[in-house]
Amino acid sequence: MPERSTAVLDDRLVFTPDDVDLARSPLRGSLGADTFVLGAFNPGFTRLPSGNLLMMVRVAEALCEPVVAGLARAIRWTADGYVLDGWPLADIDMADPRQFELKGKRHRVLGLTSLSWLLPVELDADGRRIVDVHYDRAIAPVADYQHYGVEDARISRIDGRYWMTTCSVSAERHSTTMHVSGNGLDWRLEGIVLDHQNKDMLLYEGRVDGAYWALTRPLGECWFLYPPGSEHLPGPSINLARSPDGLHWRPHEAPGIRPRAGTATAAKVGGGTPPVLTDRGWLTLWHGVAPQETVGVYRTFWALFDAAEPWRLIHLDDTVPVLEANPALTARFADRLYLPSSVVFSTGMVDAGDDWLVASGEADLACRLTRIPKARFA
Repeated sequence: MPERSTAVLDDRLVFTPDDVDLARSPLRGSLGADTFVLGAFNPGFTRLPSGNLLMMVRVAEALCEPVVAGLARAIRWTADGYVLDGWPLADIDMADPRQFELKGKRHRVLGLTSLSWLLPVELDADGRRIVDVHYDRAIAPVADYQHYGVEDARISRIDGRYWMTTCSVSAERHSTTMHVSGNGLDWRLEGIVLDHQNKDMLLYEGRVDGAYWALTRPLGECWFLYPPGSEHLPGPSINLARSPDGLHWRPHEAPGIRPRAGTATAAKVGGGTPPVLTDRGWLTLWHGVAPQETVGVYRTFWALFDAAEPWRLIHLDDTVPVLEANPALTARFADRLYLPSSVVFSTGMVDAGDDWLVASGEADLACRLTRIPKARFA
């Protein structure tokens, strides 16, 4: 077990499922079924031109009656509205509350128990008070590659323009999609930028020699061995990509962050916060997963990439976490937890003077905001 980090100030939940008004959900009007908020979590995070903060909250909306007449139901977007599909219980495995898996298929085939959309939540400049919840600017599925939702926004501000990556989910593909905005509130969908199962795409908050850079995390069904005695483990890793315009991306050859044997990242690694430029280099927070039961234990770690060569990793801390899950924060929601309270998933970081304000999803349930002194990363 890694040593627990204590360099944390003002650590609290700032938005929870109780704060979502489902009467204003984009699913209202066409979906003929009662729903509830399974989670309001994993917020994209940035500062608006006004100085206020924006969280782009993932709202996972689930059916109050997921099983009816022996059928497990899933919500699906269509151009004519939201519909319900049913799958015989005998044909599926429902061990994971977030999804169900069809049995007997040649490939792993999943259905979701909720459909996600994005809700812009505006906070004051210190992140202590909700100023507005912009239901009129919610981002919901609008294309066939988003049949099952839009998930996990990450926001970068580059040369005064906002770039937001999201995961779009459908039977066609599980892709990374891009939105752009001039003011952080009104977004335009630019379409797919990375294809199947490439998650956690984080644009560097600034260009290097005119080029855009990003961290990515491709997934797959198989991995190849490292040589005997290697400190690294096969599996998903954080890679890099470069673009001339922010829309067309080419993978970079140099590896990024890889899971290491004997650490709290041994099960999996993934991107967290878009890299921000400091006097030491590009600082990013990322998550490492240690094996435990089905989901594992998610912790937040940090890394630095070189300022002039943004593909070159110059510091990696995968031993002492910056953040860990805090069960005390979700104790009042104990009866609504559908995952173990061992998950913190950091998704954005904003400059707050001597501190960083870090936004995270806590237990896939609520939005957490943590103030961390910059000295923690010295």
